Amino acid sequence: MSFLEYIKDKRYFLLFYMIIMFFISLIMFVGFHQVNPFNKIVYTNIVCLVIACLYITIGYFYRRKFYQEIKDLIESRQEETIAMMPEAQNNEQKLILNLLKNKHKQHASQLETLYDQKRDQQEFIMSWIHEVKIPIAASRLLMENSENKTTDFLIDKLEDELHKIDDYVEQALYYSRIDSFSKDYFISEVNTNQLIKKSVKKYAKLFINKGIHLEMDDTEQLVQSDKKWFVFIIDQLLANALKYTDEGGTITVLFEEDSKEKRLVIQDNGIGIAPEDIDRVFEKGFTGVTGRNDAKSTGMGLYLAKQLANKLGHKISVESEMHEYTRLTIHFPKIRNYYQF
Repeated sequence: MSFLEYIKDKRYFLLFYMIIMFFISLIMFVGFHQVNPFNKIVYTNIVCLVIACLYITIGYFYRRKFYQEIKDLIESRQEETIAMMPEAQNNEQKLILNLLKNKHKQHASQLETLYDQKRDQQEFIMSWIHEVKIPIAASRLLMENSENKTTDFLIDKLEDELHKIDDYVEQALYYSRIDSFSKDYFISEVNTNQLIKKSVKKYAKLFINKGIHLEMDDTEQLVQSDKKWFVFIIDQLLANALKYTDEGGTITVLFEEDSKEKRLVIQDNGIGIAPEDIDRVFEKGFTGVTGRNDAKSTGMGLYLAKQLANKLGHKISVESEMHEYTRLTIHFPKIRNYYQF
């Protein structure tokens, strides 16, 4: 509040002051030569008291309207009370009302964010339950139709279904920890080759069953990341490549580097991504044309990988050509550029 605004708020008091001083000056001027000024003094005090009482009374009714409207809004407990706030009568009230409106806006924004998060969580839980029921139902069918099947065959198939359940549980676990990510990560130098080999070992059976060939450079490569979260990202990208690569296909893991960044590339020669879907593959729950043709697609793997990569200061990009290839790239900024992301 500026000094002029403060003076503006005191305009009625200044008017009252000028009236009082005018009256006192008038009395002094009229009674200047009076020998006994006692009567004039009493008269002056009585009139000034009346004027002061009149000022207070008028001020009370003037302010009463504003505060009564505020009180009525509080008692009514209406949801949109901010929109119904009375007009400010001075700059002080205006500042307070603006503060309330700003706080209400911030609260509404935070509440909307919480509602969105709750809705997303509910949607994810419903989708997750639906997806995890598929391998459970498949396992039950295997047991019910186990006649004339060898024990090795049943164990092999049940192991496949358990592996799917394990992947879904892992996705749910990492999804639930995204919001608390800042409390559970440590950036250090990690060996990408070791982590990739660990992920390949995890999906070794799928590589063998589909006859997919892995091409990978054995040169040791180091990047700045969090080992635990980065392994999960690689798992999601590799699982996505395996899911959409036909039998006998090839998955290639490359490591590139230039003056600005290092890049880990996972490329497959599978079915590819439709041009209209390329910009949406990292959206939550988005499966696209290829996903809708695949009952196993949840649309959560790439979304989680993207979210975690962003939190780690990395970046994931995608290139694809239908029925030719899909190329997913994790970008690692060099040390001097790391905190600019």
